[in-house]
Amino acid sequence: MFAQLVRFALVGGASNAVYGLAFVVLSSHGVLTANFLGAILSTALANELHRSITFGASERVGWLSAQLEGGGLALVGLVVSTLAIGAFHSAYPAASALAAGALVVSVSAAIGGLRFLALRGLVFAA
Repeated sequence: MFAQLVRFALVGGASNAVYGLAFVVLSSHGVLTANFLGAILSTALANELHRSITFGASERVGWLSAQLEGGGLALVGLVVSTLAIGAFHSAYPAASALAAGALVVSVSAAIGGLRFLALRGLVFAA
């Protein structure tokens, strides 16, 4: 499991780099468009790398299943993090950027951990 977690983190770093590059390249079309397309590209890449490298599930799980299920988990994570940030800003409107940043990092880490467990136990299970 530790090796899978390390590969999961490496894939996450690579997909974040792809997101950043896509965002910069596509930003001339507007930041919302760049964000949306960058998120789709990086999520699709991460799902495929998790299927083939992180969990070695290429033989057991098809590409489309991995994209739909992994993408669904990513969408749930996005909704949860958005709700958490919104609730935080509603409860503490005068909070510093540092406090909001700490929340974002904490929520992202928790969601990442839960995503790893869900991918390992449900999507790409042996």
